[in-house]
Amino acid sequence: MADYHFVYKDVEGTSTQWDDIQRKLGNLPEKAPAFKPPSFTPAEDEDSKPKDKSWIDSKTHDELEDLEDDLDDDRFLEEYRKKRLSEIKEAAKVAKFGSIIRISGSDFIREVSQAPPEIWVVVILYKEGFAACEMLMGCLEELARRYPATKFVKIISTDCIPNYPDCNLPTLLVYNNSAVKANYVGLNYFGKRCTPEGVALVLCQSDPVLNDGQTGSDSSRRSVLDGESKRLIEKFVAERENVEDDGDSSD
Repeated sequence: MADYHFVYKDVEGTSTQWDDIQRKLGNLPEKAPAFKPPSFTPAEDEDSKPKDKSWIDSKTHDELEDLEDDLDDDRFLEEYRKKRLSEIKEAAKVAKFGSIIRISGSDFIREVSQAPPEIWVVVILYKEGFAACEMLMGCLEELARRYPATKFVKIISTDCIPNYPDCNLPTLLVYNNSAVKANYVGLNYFGKRCTPEGVALVLCQSDPVLNDGQTGSDSSRRSVLDGESKRLIEKFVAERENVEDDGDSSD
């Protein structure tokens, strides 16, 4: 038996003359546009990308090593590849600390006095169980991570200087090129709160003591001062906002 309930449907997107008339009269909604697939764009071939300085800069150390044979025909890029490899190796060589190194009295000359002239060394004289020493040590641990090209060492005060008075703890000594450039006895130099940012600002007031290994000495000092000042302000603002929020919630 025939199915008399069949409804004929035209091809999607087409329209009858009657529908067009009804749309002009406003009796039917506008016809949906016919489906049009997006144009095909083939994926970019890595080898087809332009090879210039920015292309070299985007490569890792291992990738630059692998490119040695591929750039034989382009003397400029090959020279630039070698330059970038040298820069990466030097940066890795400089950024070799990143934490506070514990030393003994017999290590002092080798680790501090005989450090290379381009390395700044920050020495903390301390003793276990002193709250002030623990506070400053916490700040230095944070700075050692931020500035891995600066060498931080810690030594028990009496191992470094026999009979050194406990009332002088903690003491910071700053060395460069075999000479003492600065010394800070106690926490008074760093303010009552003794934050990493405050310690950094004191250390870099006159010398480029803190170095992240990415910039030259003078520009490093300037960037440290700017960066730590910004961190200090942001921390202060955040703490004030927290105090205000706590005050509002208690009302």
